[in-house]
Amino acid sequence: MVITSSAFTNNSPIPDEFTCNGSGINPPLSIGGIPEDTQSLVLIVEDPDAPMGTWDHWLVYNIDPSLTEISPDSVPVNGIEVINSFGKVNYGGPCPPVGQTHRYFFKIYALSSMLDPTLIMDKPSLIETLKPYILSSGELVGTYSR
Repeated sequence: MVITSSAFTNNSPIPDEFTCNGSGINPPLSIGGIPEDTQSLVLIVEDPDAPMGTWDHWLVYNIDPSLTEISPDSVPVNGIEVINSFGKVNYGGPCPPVGQTHRYFFKIYALSSMLDPTLIMDKPSLIETLKPYILSSGELVGTYSR
């Protein structure tokens, strides 16, 4: 399974438009190689380089598995967003401390089931709930510095 973006390539800088120095909207994403028996997708965007530990920028589950494109400034089809580290339920753009370069991991998971929304309140519950259903996964890494 693969996840790519037309805005940046793997291990390269994320354009300002998709960060706190720009509009802060989500970048365009493409998903490929989704297994045939996939029932839902999960998208997790996180920064493991944050000073206080991994910072969650976007958490979305129960995404329609027929989805191959996520447009900028949009929520994936049928996706349910979970509260991120900003305390919001939408995409939060990269915004590392001035003078630091951070990595941003865009992780996509194909699941053999839909997830029960009553079991998911935060990232730990999302991770625990999705684990038994993972069929495949992919990852795209972007960097950003201010």
